[in-house]
Amino acid sequence: MCLGVPGRVVAVTDGGGLPMGTVDFGGVQREVCLAYTPEARVGEYVVVHVGFAISRLDEDEARRTLAVLQAMGDAVERELTPEGMEP
Repeated sequence: MCLGVPGRVVAVTDGGGLPMGTVDFGGVQREVCLAYTPEARVGEYVVVHVGFAISRLDEDEARRTLAVLQAMGDAVERELTPEGMEP
């Protein structure tokens, strides 16, 4: 399964002719290629897959998507944690 994760653009740079940016994923920041979303600006949200921003989205949609991903992670953790044990 492939997964794109929303993050907030905190910096945009020119990586030697290739648009690059720093994207924040809830406190974790990563360098991301913005070649597919060259119009992305600081403060906007993008969906990132394997180091490439593949689309832009608004803040409300980003928050909804992050909530779903968090719920999925919580569900998987509960499923894999033996009953009565702390994760």
